[in-house]
Amino acid sequence: MNRTVMLIAAVVLVVMALAGGIWLYDFVLGETEAASAPVSAPTLAIAASATSLPTTTTAPTQVEPTEATVPEAPAATESDPPAAAPQGSAVNYQISQEESQVRFVIYEELRGQPKDVIGVSNQVAGQAAVDLNDLSTAQIGEIVINARTLETDDSRRNQAIRNRILFTDQYEFINFKPTQITGLSGNAAPGQSYTFQVTGDLTIKDVTQPVTFDVTVMVESPERLVGSAKVTIVRSDFNLSVPSVPFVANVGETMALETDFVLTPS
Repeated sequence: MNRTVMLIAAVVLVVMALAGGIWLYDFVLGETEAASAPVSAPTLAIAASATSLPTTTTAPTQVEPTEATVPEAPAATESDPPAAAPQGSAVNYQISQEESQVRFVIYEELRGQPKDVIGVSNQVAGQAAVDLNDLSTAQIGEIVINARTLETDDSRRNQAIRNRILFTDQYEFINFKPTQITGLSGNAAPGQSYTFQVTGDLTIKDVTQPVTFDVTVMVESPERLVGSAKVTIVRSDFNLSVPSVPFVANVGETMALETDFVLTPS
């Protein structure tokens, strides 16, 4: 009798262990929701003087002027003021997703070996309004990243990040709302790099904290601005707890958030 009871108890324990293992697998490593759509950002509201860069159009058919339709222009005199130079105006640029990338970098020990884990995605969106004749008037709109698309070099780590660190089924997007730009002024010269800081509110999951990115931008041409930005954050400031996973230890408390971006006229 006792042997039968012990056998039944052992079977129950095995079943419970299997069920618990399946639940734990789904809880940590199970499938997560895919990105709901290609990422987009709110449209940046810029000054009424903002414009788009000129585009090439087909020249209209010219009509020969006649005396009846085109009066003769008056001759210029020495008292006439010189023609005013065209004033600069802001151009609305947007992030080119095909040429841009966001990533996080964090230290961990995997099976006793030190490793920098890098997660990347090109699902980042945002806009900036820049007057190349007066960089001090630059504006940057909200930056949006789809957290569900971040990938490392290990699919199991990806699932753990999405399920138990970022909870991407519930919090699909990471948002950065700039509040201040410092250290940016002057005129933009092609080939010149500019280094400045952008401060704003970073939201990961349901936690928002102020951060300051160090930014470098180079003007390749009026149609193409390229740059990078970086900030280091503390995981605990955003309640980013790392679950206990076999073979992984000593995960870094700080992590770098970085981006390489290309801006083109919208």
